[in-house]
Amino acid sequence: MVAVKIMSLYLVVFIFLCYLALIKCIFYRHGRTLRKSLKLVLNVSSSRDTDGADIRALLVTAHPDDECMFFAPTIIRLVELNASVHLLCLSEGNYYNQGAERRQELLNSCAVLGIPASRVTIVDHKKLPDDPKTEWSISLVSSTIVKHIRAHSFNVVLTFDGRGVSGHANHVAIHKAVRHIASTGQVPDDCCLLSLVTVGLLRKYISILELPLSWLLPSCLCCIIGSQGYRRAKAAMLCHRTQLLWFRYLYITFSRYMLVNTFQIIPQGPKNLKIY
Repeated sequence: MVAVKIMSLYLVVFIFLCYLALIKCIFYRHGRTLRKSLKLVLNVSSSRDTDGADIRALLVTAHPDDECMFFAPTIIRLVELNASVHLLCLSEGNYYNQGAERRQELLNSCAVLGIPASRVTIVDHKKLPDDPKTEWSISLVSSTIVKHIRAHSFNVVLTFDGRGVSGHANHVAIHKAVRHIASTGQVPDDCCLLSLVTVGLLRKYISILELPLSWLLPSCLCCIIGSQGYRRAKAAMLCHRTQLLWFRYLYITFSRYMLVNTFQIIPQGPKNLKIY
Protein backbone atom coordinates (compact mmCIF):
# COMPACT_ATOMS: atom_id res chain seq x y z
CA MET A 1 0.00 0.00 0.00
CA VAL A 2 2.83 2.39 0.87
CA ALA A 3 4.59 1.56 -2.41
CA VAL A 4 1.41 2.33 -4.35
CA LYS A 5 1.06 5.71 -2.64
CA ILE A 6 4.69 6.53 -3.37
CA MET A 7 4.28 5.58 -7.03
CA SER A 8 1.12 7.66 -7.25
CA LEU A 9 2.97 10.64 -5.79
CA TYR A 10 5.81 10.20 -8.29
CA LEU A 11 3.27 10.02 -11.13
CA VAL A 12 1.58 13.23 -10.03
CA VAL A 13 4.93 15.01 -9.75
CA PHE A 14 5.96 13.69 -13.18
CA ILE A 15 2.73 14.86 -14.82
CA PHE A 16 3.05 18.29 -13.17
CA LEU A 17 6.65 18.67 -14.37
CA CYS A 18 5.63 17.66 -17.89
CA TYR A 19 2.86 20.27 -17.75
CA LEU A 20 5.35 22.95 -16.72
CA ALA A 21 7.68 21.85 -19.53
CA LEU A 22 4.79 22.22 -21.98
CA ILE A 23 4.12 25.74 -20.73
CA LYS A 24 7.80 26.65 -21.15
CA CYS A 25 7.76 25.25 -24.69
CA ILE A 26 4.69 27.35 -25.51
CA PHE A 27 6.44 30.53 -24.30
CA TYR A 28 9.46 29.62 -26.45
CA ARG A 29 7.42 29.09 -29.63
CA HIS A 30 4.98 31.93 -29.19
CA GLY A 31 7.08 34.67 -30.80
CA ARG A 32 7.22 32.81 -34.12
CA THR A 33 3.57 31.76 -34.12
CA LEU A 34 2.41 35.29 -33.21
CA ARG A 35 3.99 36.71 -36.35
CA LYS A 36 2.46 33.91 -38.40
CA SER A 37 -0.99 34.56 -36.91
CA LEU A 38 -0.69 38.27 -37.63
CA LYS A 39 0.16 37.47 -41.26
CA LEU A 40 -3.03 35.46 -41.58
CA VAL A 41 -5.15 38.05 -39.77
CA LEU A 42 -3.82 40.92 -41.86
CA ASN A 43 -3.83 38.82 -45.04
CA VAL A 44 -0.13 39.50 -45.61
CA SER A 45 1.64 37.47 -48.28
CA SER A 46 3.68 34.62 -46.78
CA SER A 47 6.65 35.72 -48.90
CA ARG A 48 6.92 38.95 -46.92
CA ASP A 49 7.75 39.11 -43.24
CA THR A 50 5.25 40.88 -41.00
CA ASP A 51 6.72 44.19 -39.92
CA GLY A 52 5.15 45.43 -36.70
CA ALA A 53 5.34 48.96 -38.07
CA ASP A 54 2.69 47.91 -40.63
CA ILE A 55 0.19 47.24 -37.84
CA ARG A 56 -2.14 50.08 -36.89
CA ALA A 57 -4.23 48.65 -34.08
CA LEU A 58 -7.22 50.16 -32.30
CA LEU A 59 -8.35 48.78 -28.97
CA VAL A 60 -11.96 49.69 -28.12
CA THR A 61 -12.90 49.48 -24.44
CA ALA A 62 -15.72 50.70 -22.21
CA HIS A 63 -14.01 51.88 -19.02
CA PRO A 64 -10.63 52.91 -17.64
CA ASP A 65 -8.91 49.69 -16.41
CA ASP A 66 -10.41 47.49 -19.18
CA GLU A 67 -7.20 47.95 -21.15
CA CYS A 68 -5.03 46.29 -18.50
CA MET A 69 -7.56 43.96 -16.87
CA PHE A 70 -8.45 42.24 -20.12
CA PHE A 71 -6.11 43.28 -22.95
CA ALA A 72 -2.66 43.79 -21.38
CA PRO A 73 -0.99 40.76 -23.07
CA THR A 74 -2.15 41.95 -26.49
CA ILE A 75 -1.04 45.54 -25.99
CA ILE A 76 2.36 44.50 -24.63
CA ARG A 77 3.04 42.05 -27.46
CA LEU A 78 1.97 44.50 -30.18
CA VAL A 79 4.08 47.28 -28.67
CA GLU A 80 7.05 44.88 -28.59
CA LEU A 81 6.54 44.39 -32.34
CA ASN A 82 6.68 48.20 -32.81
CA ALA A 83 3.03 48.32 -33.84
CA SER A 84 1.11 51.59 -33.60
CA VAL A 85 -1.41 50.87 -30.84
CA HIS A 86 -4.26 53.27 -30.07
CA LEU A 87 -6.98 53.12 -27.42
CA LEU A 88 -10.57 54.33 -27.70
CA CYS A 89 -12.26 54.26 -24.28
CA LEU A 90 -15.98 55.01 -24.55
CA SER A 91 -16.48 56.36 -21.03
CA GLU A 92 -14.36 57.99 -18.36
CA GLY A 93 -15.61 55.60 -15.65
CA ASN A 94 -17.73 58.07 -13.74
CA TYR A 95 -20.04 55.54 -12.01
CA TYR A 96 -18.86 56.70 -8.57
CA ASN A 97 -18.21 60.30 -9.66
CA GLN A 98 -14.49 59.62 -10.06
CA GLY A 99 -14.26 60.43 -13.76
CA ALA A 100 -11.40 62.93 -13.54
CA GLU A 101 -9.29 60.60 -11.40
CA ARG A 102 -10.00 57.58 -13.55
CA ARG A 103 -9.13 59.49 -16.72
CA GLN A 104 -5.65 60.21 -15.34
CA GLU A 105 -5.31 56.63 -14.09
CA LEU A 106 -6.04 55.41 -17.61
CA LEU A 107 -3.36 57.63 -19.09
CA ASN A 108 -0.87 56.40 -16.48
CA SER A 109 -1.77 52.78 -17.17
CA CYS A 110 -1.39 53.24 -20.93
CA ALA A 111 2.02 54.85 -20.43
CA VAL A 112 3.15 51.74 -18.54
CA LEU A 113 1.79 49.46 -21.28
CA GLY A 114 3.46 51.50 -24.01
CA ILE A 115 0.61 53.60 -25.41
CA PRO A 116 1.43 57.34 -25.36
CA ALA A 117 -1.27 59.81 -24.30
CA SER A 118 -1.47 61.13 -27.87
CA ARG A 119 -2.90 57.75 -28.93
CA VAL A 120 -5.52 57.59 -26.19
CA THR A 121 -9.04 58.90 -26.81
CA ILE A 122 -11.51 59.02 -23.94
CA VAL A 123 -15.17 59.68 -24.77
CA ASP A 124 -17.30 61.59 -22.27
CA HIS A 125 -20.87 61.44 -23.58
CA LYS A 126 -24.02 61.65 -21.46
CA LYS A 127 -25.57 58.80 -23.48
CA LEU A 128 -22.56 56.54 -22.78
CA PRO A 129 -22.41 56.45 -18.98
CA ASP A 130 -20.39 53.95 -16.97
CA ASP A 131 -23.42 52.00 -15.80
CA PRO A 132 -24.16 48.25 -16.16
CA LYS A 133 -27.90 49.03 -16.04
CA THR A 134 -27.85 51.47 -18.95
CA GLU A 135 -28.28 50.26 -22.52
CA TRP A 136 -25.82 52.12 -24.71
CA SER A 137 -27.05 53.28 -28.11
CA ILE A 138 -25.64 50.89 -30.70
CA SER A 139 -25.89 53.53 -33.42
CA LEU A 140 -23.96 56.07 -31.30
CA VAL A 141 -21.24 53.59 -30.39
CA SER A 142 -21.03 52.38 -34.00
CA SER A 143 -20.66 55.87 -35.45
CA THR A 144 -18.02 56.79 -32.85
CA ILE A 145 -15.94 53.72 -33.67
CA VAL A 146 -16.30 54.11 -37.46
CA LYS A 147 -15.20 57.76 -37.34
CA HIS A 148 -12.14 56.77 -35.31
CA ILE A 149 -11.23 53.93 -37.67
CA ARG A 150 -11.49 56.13 -40.75
CA ALA A 151 -9.65 59.06 -39.17
CA HIS A 152 -6.59 56.94 -38.37
CA SER A 153 -6.71 54.20 -41.06
CA PHE A 154 -6.51 51.30 -38.62
CA ASN A 155 -6.05 47.80 -40.04
CA VAL A 156 -6.82 45.92 -36.81
CA VAL A 157 -9.62 46.60 -34.32
CA LEU A 158 -9.76 44.61 -31.08
CA THR A 159 -12.60 44.58 -28.59
CA PHE A 160 -14.87 42.35 -26.48
CA ASP A 161 -16.90 39.39 -27.67
CA GLY A 162 -20.62 38.88 -27.08
CA ARG A 163 -20.12 37.89 -23.44
CA GLY A 164 -17.81 40.79 -22.67
CA VAL A 165 -15.45 38.73 -20.43
CA SER A 166 -17.24 39.89 -17.28
CA GLY A 167 -20.73 40.14 -18.76
CA HIS A 168 -20.83 43.92 -18.25
CA ALA A 169 -23.59 45.48 -20.38
CA ASN A 170 -21.26 48.23 -21.63
CA HIS A 171 -18.74 45.63 -22.87
CA VAL A 172 -21.49 43.73 -24.67
CA ALA A 173 -22.79 46.94 -26.26
CA ILE A 174 -19.39 47.58 -27.85
CA HIS A 175 -19.36 44.10 -29.35
CA LYS A 176 -22.87 44.61 -30.74
CA ALA A 177 -21.78 47.90 -32.27
CA VAL A 178 -18.70 46.37 -33.89
CA ARG A 179 -20.79 43.48 -35.20
CA HIS A 180 -23.18 46.06 -36.62
CA ILE A 181 -20.51 48.01 -38.50
CA ALA A 182 -19.04 44.71 -39.74
CA SER A 183 -22.38 43.39 -41.04
CA THR A 184 -23.25 46.68 -42.74
CA GLY A 185 -19.91 46.98 -44.53
CA GLN A 186 -18.74 50.19 -42.87
CA VAL A 187 -15.21 48.91 -42.24
CA PRO A 188 -12.39 49.49 -44.80
CA ASP A 189 -11.34 46.45 -46.81
CA ASP A 190 -7.93 46.22 -45.16
CA CYS A 191 -9.29 46.39 -41.58
CA CYS A 192 -9.70 43.20 -39.55
CA LEU A 193 -12.05 43.04 -36.56
CA LEU A 194 -11.15 40.78 -33.64
CA SER A 195 -13.12 39.89 -30.50
CA LEU A 196 -11.53 38.78 -27.22
CA VAL A 197 -12.64 35.26 -26.30
CA THR A 198 -14.55 34.94 -23.02
CA VAL A 199 -13.69 31.76 -21.10
CA GLY A 200 -15.49 29.99 -18.27
CA LEU A 201 -14.97 30.77 -14.60
CA LEU A 202 -12.53 27.91 -13.92
CA ARG A 203 -10.32 28.70 -16.91
CA LYS A 204 -10.47 32.39 -16.08
CA TYR A 205 -8.92 31.99 -12.63
CA ILE A 206 -6.24 29.31 -12.92
CA SER A 207 -3.62 31.75 -14.17
CA ILE A 208 -0.68 30.23 -16.05
CA LEU A 209 -2.08 26.69 -15.74
CA GLU A 210 -4.72 27.66 -18.32
CA LEU A 211 -2.10 28.50 -20.95
CA PRO A 212 -1.96 25.10 -22.73
CA LEU A 213 -5.73 25.20 -23.27
CA SER A 214 -5.56 28.65 -24.84
CA TRP A 215 -2.67 27.49 -26.98
CA LEU A 216 -4.27 24.26 -28.19
CA LEU A 217 -7.86 25.42 -28.71
CA PRO A 218 -8.50 27.09 -32.09
CA SER A 219 -8.24 30.88 -32.26
CA CYS A 220 -7.26 33.45 -34.87
CA LEU A 221 -4.77 35.24 -32.65
CA CYS A 222 -3.14 34.28 -29.36
CA CYS A 223 -1.04 36.75 -27.36
CA ILE A 224 1.03 35.47 -24.44
CA ILE A 225 3.38 37.29 -22.09
CA GLY A 226 6.02 35.95 -19.71
CA SER A 227 7.15 37.10 -16.29
CA GLN A 228 8.53 40.43 -17.51
CA GLY A 229 5.33 41.22 -19.41
CA TYR A 230 3.25 40.18 -16.42
CA ARG A 231 5.10 42.68 -14.23
CA ARG A 232 4.21 45.43 -16.70
CA ALA A 233 0.58 44.33 -16.78
CA LYS A 234 0.49 44.30 -12.98
CA ALA A 235 2.10 47.75 -12.80
CA ALA A 236 -0.55 49.04 -15.21
CA MET A 237 -3.31 47.58 -13.04
CA LEU A 238 -1.83 49.23 -9.96
CA CYS A 239 -2.16 52.62 -11.70
CA HIS A 240 -5.94 52.32 -11.22
CA ARG A 241 -5.81 53.10 -7.52
CA THR A 242 -9.49 54.00 -7.24
CA GLN A 243 -10.36 50.46 -8.34
CA LEU A 244 -7.96 48.51 -6.11
CA LEU A 245 -10.44 46.76 -3.83
CA TRP A 246 -9.31 43.51 -2.22
CA PHE A 247 -10.72 41.29 -4.97
CA ARG A 248 -8.73 43.18 -7.61
CA TYR A 249 -5.54 41.82 -6.08
CA LEU A 250 -6.94 38.29 -6.42
CA TYR A 251 -7.72 39.08 -10.06
CA ILE A 252 -4.17 40.31 -10.68
CA THR A 253 -2.78 37.10 -9.17
CA PHE A 254 -5.07 34.47 -10.67
CA SER A 255 -6.70 35.79 -13.86
CA ARG A 256 -5.47 34.25 -17.10
CA TYR A 257 -6.28 37.56 -18.84
CA MET A 258 -3.20 38.99 -17.16
CA LEU A 259 -1.10 36.48 -19.14
CA VAL A 260 -2.92 35.41 -22.29
CA ASN A 261 -5.50 36.75 -24.76
CA THR A 262 -7.16 34.78 -27.53
CA PHE A 263 -9.22 36.32 -30.33
CA GLN A 264 -11.68 35.30 -33.01
CA ILE A 265 -12.40 37.21 -36.22
CA ILE A 266 -15.67 39.12 -36.46
CA PRO A 267 -16.95 38.34 -39.98
CA GLN A 268 -17.71 41.27 -42.25
CA GLY A 269 -20.67 41.64 -44.57
CA PRO A 270 -21.10 43.32 -47.98
CA LYS A 271 -19.47 46.73 -48.27
CA ASN A 272 -21.54 49.93 -48.19
CA LEU A 273 -24.74 48.07 -47.36
CA LYS A 274 -27.60 50.49 -46.66
CA ILE A 275 -29.95 49.71 -43.78
CA TYR A 276 -33.48 51.09 -44.18
